[in-house]
Parts: sequence; C-alpha cells; structure tokens
Amino acid sequence: MKGGMALNNLIRIGLALLSACAVLLVLSACDATDRQGAETNKPLRISVFAQQDTGQNLKTNEFSRLLEQKFNVSFDWKTIPYEGAKEKRQISLANGHYPDSYILTSYIDQFSQADVVRYGKQGIFYPLNDLIDQYAPHIKAAFEKEPELRALNTAPDGNIYGLGAFSDCFHCSYPYKLWMNDKWLKKLGLDLPKTTEQLREVLRAFKYGDPNGNGLPDEIPLSGSTEEFGVRVLPYLMNGFVYDDDRTYLNVADGKISLAAEKPEWREGLKYVKSLYDEGLIDIGAFTQNADAFQKLGENAETQILGAGMAMHPAIFVNTGPGNKRGSDYAPVPPLQGPHASYTVFYPSGIMPGAKFVITDKASPEARVALIRIADYLYTPEGQANGEIGKEGIDWRRPDQGEQALDPEIPAQFASITPKEGEPPHNTRWSGMGHFYMPKSYRNSWVQDMDIFSPNGYERRLFQATKRYVGHEPKEYFPMWSVWIDGENADEVSILQSNIKNEIDQSAMEFITGQLDLEKDWQSYVERLKSLGSDRYVGIMQQAYNQWLTDKNTK
Repeated sequence: MKGGMALNNLIRIGLALLSACAVLLVLSACDATDRQGAETNKPLRISVFAQQDTGQNLKTNEFSRLLEQKFNVSFDWKTIPYEGAKEKRQISLANGHYPDSYILTSYIDQFSQADVVRYGKQGIFYPLNDLIDQYAPHIKAAFEKEPELRALNTAPDGNIYGLGAFSDCFHCSYPYKLWMNDKWLKKLGLDLPKTTEQLREVLRAFKYGDPNGNGLPDEIPLSGSTEEFGVRVLPYLMNGFVYDDDRTYLNVADGKISLAAEKPEWREGLKYVKSLYDEGLIDIGAFTQNADAFQKLGENAETQILGAGMAMHPAIFVNTGPGNKRGSDYAPVPPLQGPHASYTVFYPSGIMPGAKFVITDKASPEARVALIRIADYLYTPEGQANGEIGKEGIDWRRPDQGEQALDPEIPAQFASITPKEGEPPHNTRWSGMGHFYMPKSYRNSWVQDMDIFSPNGYERRLFQATKRYVGHEPKEYFPMWSVWIDGENADEVSILQSNIKNEIDQSAMEFITGQLDLEKDWQSYVERLKSLGSDRYVGIMQQAYNQWLTDKNTK
C-alpha cells in the first residue's frame, strides 16, 4: 500500500508539473504572439525630404499626423527652408545619403524632366508604374481621365519615375502679373499703363509725386523677388520686346526653335529695363531679395511705400487676409505693349514639368507601398483639401445651402474658413507641398464670395484679373510641360540648360545694374553663350520639339 501510495503521489506530482509546463508554454506562446502583433502594428518608419515654409513644422503638422495614423507610418523628416531649396536638394542626392522619398513644393523647387530621366536611368528613382496599377486606384483613374497628365508623368522609356503637380488653375497659367497701387493712381490722376513707356511715366509719378502723402521720398515704384515663379520683374518687362518664358528662354516661329536671350530684341529689352533701374524706378532688391523681404516692403510698418509688385497673386507681397489694410489696393496691369510685342508668360493649366514626388531606391518594398498610397490619397478631393487647405472644421467646411462655387455650374463641395484677425497660422496643412491633383472639378467647386476683396473672394479676384492676360501668349511657344528629352540627351541637356540659364540670368542682372556694358560687353556675352553650348542646346530642343509634334499629330 505504502509503495502504491508513493507511486500515486509521484504520478500526481508529475502531472502537476506537466500542467504547469503546459501553462508556461501557452503563456510563452501568447507572449510571443503579442510581441509579434505589436511588431506588426508598429508604424513603418519612412524618411522624407521636404521644403518647409516659415511658420510650418512638418513634424508636428496635423496633416502629417493624419497620414501617419491613416497609413500606419512614422515620418522621419529631412526638412530645408525655401531659400536655397534647389541647391540643397541637389546636394542631398550628390552625397548618396538621400531619403526614401522626396515630396517637394513645385513652385519653390522640384525635379526637372531631365533630372527625372537621369535619376530614373541610374536606378535612384524607383518606377511607379506597377505600384500605381496595384495600390493607387485614384491616380490610375486620373491618368485615364486626363491623358495629358499621364504624358506629363511618363518618361520616354515608358516609366513613371515621379509625379508632378497637376493644377487646372486658371490664374496659375499666367503667373507673371504686375499688381499696381490703384489708390496711388487715383490720387495722382493716372490710369493703369498700357505701354512700356506709359509704365515709365507712372513709376516716375510714384517716385516723385509723394503718393503716400508723408512728405518723404520713401516710395519704391516697383519691386519683386528672385524666386522663379511669377515674382521676377524681367519676364514681364521683357515681354514687350521678345517672348521670355523665364525657364527655357526658347522661342518658336514656324516650327523653328531659337534662343531669345541672344536676339537684338533681348538686348533692347535689357536697355529699357536698365533705364528704369538707373532712374531708381526699380528697386535693387527685385534682383536680390527673397519673398520674405519682398513682403516686408508691401507691409512696411510705418507707411505704404510699394507702388507696384510682380507676383502671380498679390498675397505674395501684401496681406490679403482678414483685417488687411492694403490687400485691395493693388490692381492687375495687363501685358504692356512694347516696341515689338505684348506677350505674357503662359503655362497651360499651371502644369509644372518634372516631378514633385519620387520614391528612391532606398525605400523598402513596404515603404514604397505606403508612399504610393499616401500619394493616391492626395489624388482624392478630401485628401487634396486636407493637404492643401488644412483640417475640416478649422480651415475648411462643407458648404451651406445657397453658397456658390467659383464655377456656378459645378456644385459647391468645399468652403474655406476665414481665420480670425490676429490668429496665428494653423500648422494643419502641407500647403504647396500638398499640391498633387487639382482638376477643375475640384478647384472650381470651392465656395467663393461674390465680393472679390473679401478673404473668401480671393480666388474670384484672381480669376477675373487673369482674364486680362488671356490671348497675349504667343501663337507658338515651346511646350516645356510635355516635351521630354530622350535618355541619351537628358544628362547633356540638364547641364546645358542649367549653365545657359545661369549665364542668362546673371548677365541680365549685370547688364541692368551696370556691371556689364550693353555696348561693349554684348558680343562677349553672346560668345559665352555659344561656348556654353547654346547652339547644341537649341539643336537638341528642336529635335525634341519635332518628335513632340510627330507624336501629337499621330494620336
């Protein structure tokens, strides 16, 4: 009995130990499952290079957080300021330590078409074709609806290496506008100028007529800034002499390409602009200052000092928001009639050739999928509103009954919420960085006040102002937004275009400010363009233009 009892006790102890082990195994397995689940749900870390505006913080930005939650990602931001954006972007790639993706603000700086071809060919930019087909239904639908959009983003080898900003924006299509102080004109008994010489007379009146009434010679007749989208004074003034698109500097006549910046009309235009500068009618800052400095002129604290500003829209240099005191003072001056022309710079639908969004070869397969899904969300009206404007209930709302969209034939879908006076900027949106897909059906569905000088009537004001520029584009112009350079010439063109553009821009400023003499130094300037390969540049662009015409006519 004792032996049997002992045996039974051993069996019970053994069973108890086995049960305890089983429990431990189950608990261990559960713990491993919990760890695996937690690991699965852990946000995917994605590094992104971006340009950050003053007053913006992409790390704490509410739209950034919305995307992080929606797509279970965590952004590792590599941010730079707007100033010097192009150089810093180029450096970021040159050192090899580039991020998973670039999401750029196209009107500040983005990859050119030549960049896209070059980095795509090198394998640095990952092709998006399959990602779009599998994970981006809204991008795919947009490409089917807008064939030009697909063409804009498709390189000559058939790959989509990046996405450009598509904004069917009427006022963006004519970016170089001159806004003149209408209050000063009325005080001085003057009308808006119609010719280049009438502009001279108006600017003289602004300089010497004390239109701000403070008895001091502190008026600045005309200014602008150095960013490349709509704020540079030279293109507007030069277009009375020869067509200046401020990008390619190419002219087209009867299908033949030529370089505008080496023509006699260009020299004549520089002479005219120099004469305004020499008389103090153009601010020296127009050739050196950034956007912040330009706005300080428009919003000068003591008194109003700016007579006219070059800008795609006046909010670039003067406050047009709630409580503004000068926002309604500036009226658009139509293209001026010069000795040879009355052109305006024209970019159809605000299309910017190149890419603002790319995925690099550094991105993991999981990061690629997450990034294309994020881009796809920005191709939806809601995603675009959240990215561009901000948060629903804070920056925008759904329309009230009876409110009218910019286009009365389109049902109103969105309405902006006007910030309160003195309210700091909301860190709720990506602003221009969020510009991905804005067709007319989106842009024109926003509610706009009928009062064009109210903050919520601003887009209607720009729409009306832009009508003054329509029809002044040349009959033939180089369609830089849809002409791709083939892979064999892409690198060469990129270098040629950069060097030639730098020479044109730098020499123009030096001719205007007197560092170079238009009589003595003109020929050597033309020879420098030749030595930089201007003839080769024109030849390659002619070839690309011919191919574009062929493709266009065979479709």
